[in-house]
Amino acid sequence: MKLLITGGAGYIGSHVVRVATQMGHECVVVDNLSTGVESRLNCKLINLDLATPDATTRLVKIMNEERFDAVIHLAARKQVGESVQLPERYYLDNLGGLGALLLAMRESGLKKLVFSSSAATYGMPDVDSVTEDYPAKPINPYGETKLVGEWMVKNAKVWGLRGVNLRYFNVAGAGFKDLGDSAPLNLIPIAIQALKLGNAPKVFGSDYPTDDGSCVRDYVHVLDLAQAHISAVDYLSLDERPFDTFNVGTGVGASVFEVLKELKIASGTDFKEVVEPRRAGDPPKLVANVDRIREVMGFEATHNLKQIVQSAWDAS
Repeated sequence: MKLLITGGAGYIGSHVVRVATQMGHECVVVDNLSTGVESRLNCKLINLDLATPDATTRLVKIMNEERFDAVIHLAARKQVGESVQLPERYYLDNLGGLGALLLAMRESGLKKLVFSSSAATYGMPDVDSVTEDYPAKPINPYGETKLVGEWMVKNAKVWGLRGVNLRYFNVAGAGFKDLGDSAPLNLIPIAIQALKLGNAPKVFGSDYPTDDGSCVRDYVHVLDLAQAHISAVDYLSLDERPFDTFNVGTGVGASVFEVLKELKIASGTDFKEVVEPRRAGDPPKLVANVDRIREVMGFEATHNLKQIVQSAWDAS
């Protein structure tokens, strides 16, 4: 297949490109390199910001020239805290960019799209395992843009779009040593950066209603996530597609203390973490129910927490 991958120079995108290329697919990346890194890529790169006024026109030209089989749309801003401070920027970039892409796909006749969504669409669920049918109630502008993005993909069925939404849980690890997550925005890269600087990793809250008092999350290896995108593209070729939204996780939760325990092993450092007060907006537990993607697509994550943390450390 020939794939257009937006945001393909980023942490997740570069893994999708690498895995797709290794499987024999041809990739073309569109990325504005605001957070992406060109050296991560082994394919054609087109520097383009999807939120600019001429994005649709340029995309139509690219699509007509390249004749893609499908699009994987990853390009987006993704910092929850920043989205609270700059909501307009998130609406413009995440939703405006998707709108420009959908218009271009409609005009060029390209009808298969895998959309990068997020578990942030669920907000603060009060269940042990979140199914795709759980009410979506995002609590920040980032999560809102992902939910509205799903609606945009769904509504494009009117002109024949075949779309699928992948709701990522906590993506971590590295599939290749040159593709580590260099942005310290999530627990594992933040903790690794702290250790590299000689500081103690922080735990925000140890009084949650969980086994050890710290937040529990579903950590999925970025390699598994990359494979899920390829499985989703294959799914779009099927005549029978009973669902268009899928969780991507492991179905297994890990607490902050459990993650840091694995980091002590990976780093060979017996550090003492610092416990800070809770942060506003952190749900005690967020774990995916992954029955749907396993039963419908045949996809199942294969990497465990130890492998995720070790690979992240090795690539740091």
